[in-house]
Amino acid sequence: MKDFVLQNHLSAFFIIPLILFFILSGCDQPTEDRVRYTIPEQPELATGYTPKPGWATSEFAVAAAHPLAVDAGYQIIKAGGSAVDAAIAVQLVLGLVEPQSSGIGGGAFLLFWDGEGVHAYNGRETAPSAADKNLFLDEDGEPLSHRVAVRSGLSVGVPGTLALLKTAHDQHGALSWEELFEPAIILAEQGFNITPRLHRLLDEDDALINDEIARNLYYDENGSAHPVGYNLKNPAYAEILRNVAEQGIAAFYEGETAEDIVRRIQNHERPGLMHTNDLAAYARLDLRTEALCNDWLEYEICGFPPPSSGHLAMMQILGIMEHLDEPEISLQDSIPTAEWLHGFLEASKLAFADRNLFVADPDYVEAPGGDWQSLLNRDYLAQRASLIGDKSMGVAEPGNPGDFHPEFGVQVNQPERGTSHISIVDREGNAVSMTTTIESGFGSRIMSDGGTDLKGGFLLNNELTDFSRNPIDEDGNLIANRVEPGKRPRSSMTPTLVFDRETGEFIATAGSPGGAAIIHYTAKTLIGMLQWGLNAQEAIDLPNFANFNGPSLLEENRFPSSISEELENLGHEVIIQPLTSGIHAIQVTEDGYFGGADPRREGVVMGE
Repeated sequence: MKDFVLQNHLSAFFIIPLILFFILSGCDQPTEDRVRYTIPEQPELATGYTPKPGWATSEFAVAAAHPLAVDAGYQIIKAGGSAVDAAIAVQLVLGLVEPQSSGIGGGAFLLFWDGEGVHAYNGRETAPSAADKNLFLDEDGEPLSHRVAVRSGLSVGVPGTLALLKTAHDQHGALSWEELFEPAIILAEQGFNITPRLHRLLDEDDALINDEIARNLYYDENGSAHPVGYNLKNPAYAEILRNVAEQGIAAFYEGETAEDIVRRIQNHERPGLMHTNDLAAYARLDLRTEALCNDWLEYEICGFPPPSSGHLAMMQILGIMEHLDEPEISLQDSIPTAEWLHGFLEASKLAFADRNLFVADPDYVEAPGGDWQSLLNRDYLAQRASLIGDKSMGVAEPGNPGDFHPEFGVQVNQPERGTSHISIVDREGNAVSMTTTIESGFGSRIMSDGGTDLKGGFLLNNELTDFSRNPIDEDGNLIANRVEPGKRPRSSMTPTLVFDRETGEFIATAGSPGGAAIIHYTAKTLIGMLQWGLNAQEAIDLPNFANFNGPSLLEENRFPSSISEELENLGHEVIIQPLTSGIHAIQVTEDGYFGGADPRREGVVMGE
């Protein structure tokens, strides 16, 4: 086994647990035809901002938001698994150890490069068949507040994650379906140590404790969140996964688990409309779709089409900026300059203006000019770029690509949160970029035990609040992204694969959680790696910034005051706040791969 290379210097606090990972993960085991999962050492990583070294590997790499999930993917590849196999194991463990962000009660988008082409799988949740545009209106016809809508049965979309994983495995799996469940089942039965991040989020959430299942799992008899280091077991989750491993996804989308999901939703104090027929119908959907691939600089960037707005908005930002004059200095002392930020933030306004008018589930909404690529037409982007001047434009208006005259209203910005991202490259050079979510932290705050009557279970998403809660704008025009039966809500998830435009060779995989700011976080990382010549870790480490067609957001404690002052002098309304990304990226190097994990979360990279 080639030595695992750590770049830069780590404190003893961080390096010792990582070394233990490899010692206890079975690194010296020969590649075998079956998984023999071993629980690794479980370090308690600091929360907040913890510098990460970046990791160089020669044969494969796995990056995700929690060390135990990364280790599960590592062990799967060691046992002969593919990148898709590893992604399945990583996701199932994330649903246990990072339940606030993703899980089998949510949805995901997965891109896979098999050495010949990019395959895209759409596991976005759907609205129940009984839902309509008035789903989130109260008895007076007014939209429910975001807080009330989220914490209700109304917010739960039909989960898609397991159906996506099974579809991808049927096409690209190397190990058996059952083997991929072993790490998560063992960890759920034997327990994992609660990390500082999970403890803090449990402690600060004032609604999760109101769910009986969640209260019995995550809190003690006094109602206090279990402390850091507490060994948390989830036998119900283990039993649910065991059933799905042995019986396939029918064990989730039909029978006792489906019935329990519906019962929890319909018995909530603000009940939802999901029925068991909705779950059974999802399992029959064809989740394959076509990736969107677009040129930028000397690269081809591949991402997801609608219902995700992520790739379209990100490529609009990057494409608009290509038409702007490059500042004399774009990056100084690892901080983007105010002049460069001005162009990026103005381009973001233009992209989000289009996003909020045009983008929704393509099964329900026509693309401008009949083609989503019209939003990325070079002449159109040049015209949009011409609107950017020396001063802030304030609020941008939507454009009109393809001589398209929409009758839709513009959706107002709504909060978007939650999510996790997985990047993997296997021994064959095949790559996964998968962004996965239950939307808000802890989703709808509704748990299901799958009808097992055991302690624990999984959280249900609140993905339907990604629809416009108000179906019409102030002028009475229907919103494209309104609730309709069976419709998928618009997403900001931006799983991304990068290729050399001339040779077609794979270059990188990247993505992030972070609500609507996912678009900016992923764009920042690509700019850092591909335009500014930074390695993956350095690009991830760059301070975060965003604009949703309003105020300009700068990451707290990461920018000197001079930057915000310069932006304000250019007419920007600047807001300083935490911008907690969770970027994971892996790039190809001359010697193999180099992976980065976001210092704002608990993720790592493993490989050899």
